[in-house]
Formats: sequence, C-alpha cells, structure tokens
Amino acid sequence: MVKNNLFKIAKSKKIKYFLISFVDLFGVLRSKLVPAQAIKEMQKSGAGFAGFAAWLDMTPADADMFAIPDPNSLIQLPWNKEVGWLASDLWMNGEPVEASPRIMLKKQIKELSEYGFTMKTGVECEYFLISQDGSSIADPRDIQSKPCYDQSALMRRYDLIKEICDSMIEMGWGPYQNDHEDANGQFEMNWDYSNCLVTADRHAFFKFMVKTLSEKHGLRATFMPKPFENLTGNGCHAHVSVWKGKKNVFLDNSNKLGLSNIAYNFLGGVIKNAESLSAFFNPTINSYRRINAPPTKSGATWSPSSISYTGNNRTHMIRIPDPGRFELRLMDGSANPYLLQAGVLAAGIHGLKNKINPGKPLYCNMYTDYKKYPNLPKLPDNLEQSLEKLKNNKKMNNSFGIKVINSYLKLRNSEIKEFKQKENFDKKKPVTRWEKINTLDC
Repeated sequence: MVKNNLFKIAKSKKIKYFLISFVDLFGVLRSKLVPAQAIKEMQKSGAGFAGFAAWLDMTPADADMFAIPDPNSLIQLPWNKEVGWLASDLWMNGEPVEASPRIMLKKQIKELSEYGFTMKTGVECEYFLISQDGSSIADPRDIQSKPCYDQSALMRRYDLIKEICDSMIEMGWGPYQNDHEDANGQFEMNWDYSNCLVTADRHAFFKFMVKTLSEKHGLRATFMPKPFENLTGNGCHAHVSVWKGKKNVFLDNSNKLGLSNIAYNFLGGVIKNAESLSAFFNPTINSYRRINAPPTKSGATWSPSSISYTGNNRTHMIRIPDPGRFELRLMDGSANPYLLQAGVLAAGIHGLKNKINPGKPLYCNMYTDYKKYPNLPKLPDNLEQSLEKLKNNKKMNNSFGIKVINSYLKLRNSEIKEFKQKENFDKKKPVTRWEKINTLDC
C-alpha cells in the first residue's frame, strides 16, 4: 500500500532523505540520515545503531539494535521538504528493546486497551530563548517583573514564533495559541490534543523543531527546567482524558468537577504514584530547582510542591480546569516525551485496577496555605529522593519491568555521581556550570 510504503511516499512528496529517529532513556533524540533510495530495506529491517552509544544501559559487546521506522509518524520538515522525520521502535535480536521509551509507552497503551480505552493528551511545552552561551535571556529588553503575556516581547520574536506556528499548521497539528510566559525570555505554544502516542511523537519533534528554527534565527532555545534561579522554570503540563471510541469516559456532568468514577480512580493512581513518577517527570538534577522552589521574580513559581488536586486552581499539582479532563502540572521541560506519557498511563491503570480513591479536592491557595496541611505528601526534594521512591515502588517496577527500571536508575545515579564529583546541589545558590552544560540542550 502506498499509504505505508515509504519509498513510494518519498517519490510522491519529493523526499530525498529520511531521519530515522529514536529517543533514549535520557530523552536524547538520536537519528540516522538515510537516502530515500535505501528506505525500502530500512523500513523492512531498520537502521542499525550501537546501543552502547546511547543512554540505554548497554555494552560494546551487545548486538546491533535496529530502529524500525513507523510510517504513521512521518513528518516532512516544513523548513526543508527534502527531509522526512520518522519516529521508530528499537529491536535487538528479533525482539523489541524493553528499555526503548517508545516501546515502554506502547506497552502501557496495550494494557489500557484491555479495558477498551485509549488515553488522549495534550502537552504545554515551555521554553526559553537565550544567549548562545546560556548565561542570559536573548532579549535584553524583556525585563518586566510580571512579563507573562507581554505583547511587545512576544512580537519582537514574531518571525520565529510565526515560522514555528506556520509549521504546525502545515503539519496538521491544530495549533491554537502562542504566548510569552511567566519568565522573561520564556514562551509557550499549544496545539490540539491527540492519542498519547501521537502526542509523544509530536512532543519529541516539537523540541527538535523549536531548537532548529531558533538556531536559524540566530537564537538558542532551551527546555531546561530552571536555567535561571530567579525566574519561573520550564514546565511541561499534560492534559489527560481517557476515551472509549468517541466517548470521553472521564466526563460526568453530574459531578461537581465534571469527572466520572473512572476519572477519579485514574487520578487516584497518579496521586498515589506521584513521588515515584517524579523520576520520569522531573528527571534531571536541575529539575529540583523548579519543584519546592522559593517564589520567583514574578511572585510565583507556578510549580507544585505538595501532592494534591483541585478544581480550576493552578497552585496544586493537579488542576481540573474543565469537565472531562485533568491537568498534571508536575512535569518539566526535561521530561522524556515517551516516559511522560508512559508514567501517566502506568499510574492511571494502577488506579483503575485498584479503584483508588484520590481523596477530597482542596480549594486553598497551596502557595500560601501549605502550612495548614502538614500531613499532605510532599514531592521529592532532589533527584536522589525520586529515584529511591521509584526503586521501591513495586507497581512501577512491575509495570515497566524490574530490568528496565534498574537500567534507568543505574544511568541516572551515574549522572548524580558525576555531578557530585564537581558540584554541590543547593537551591539557594546559582545554577551550576555542570547543570547548564548537561541540561541546556535537554
């Protein structure tokens, strides 16, 4: 069929090269550039990679792994139509690589499908435009103490924002708004929600696109959680709903917050596993400058510190802005696009299976009233704590496989060890050189 035949698609769309891509456990986008004339064999057998060369806990003695491209993920680069981008699944020795994040996500999608359900999500990807060396924001005139929605600062970056948004329109993503965010030099662009695998693929591509087009315009983009200690960090909020066919099974208009029992159980699973999931949602050392952080220049961090949910209130970890969905505000810009979705799914399925009650919502201003709730669970204060929570979470180990979790823990702990040889993590002190070198391009 022409629909899935990449060689024929290349001819019809005049694609000369394909980027066959995968994301490793650290969220790094890896690729090979393949000429269209070779895509038949690549589609059949995959592009070969040495797994040890990526963050996948392999050795030089391991066999080659092969990235099998998913033709349904094809994106023709709007700014370079000779190139087609493809997400892929990793295989080794005739078996899927369990520690491949896209495979991890597909495993959770399959488990949810046993209920007859699919999860649909949207993500809000915040990023900074910064100087080439990462020492400051790129716009020296962007100095307001409350710069959110600043029209002038937004329009000074019109050419770049327009090109990114035009690209999303051309790709059929349905972008619907672009804005200057709460920090100086910070922006956000939103597009329509979709099936969670589609959203994960688009999330991975979006980060690549923003960085690439920013460079084209002489700028540098970063999704680093907290590049500047005095400014609001980069979040990556996820809006979540679950569907059965065309029916949103999260929706119940008779409920005060518009959520069904299924939704509350799913939400209960997320709340119960939030501490452990921070290891996926906030995966870098720098992530913990954003969580449990002191107020920023604007007056608020816009990030959670406690594990709680509410109605339309942005001071809690989970917000329910409208009937039939919830917004999880825990993730930051360094989150792996596939582990973000997989983590939400694994926790939500746990909630469904065990009919977990999330408890009552809180309607307070959690930024000012947190002392009134001393027994409310707190989010981890650093990466070590979140990794320890993940290590001891039997549910997450069972969901993803102990071997996969152990690989993730091993790699992240090696990163912590490297950091400690050079720096000390102190939220009261400026962002370290190590953090910037290792996280600016996350």
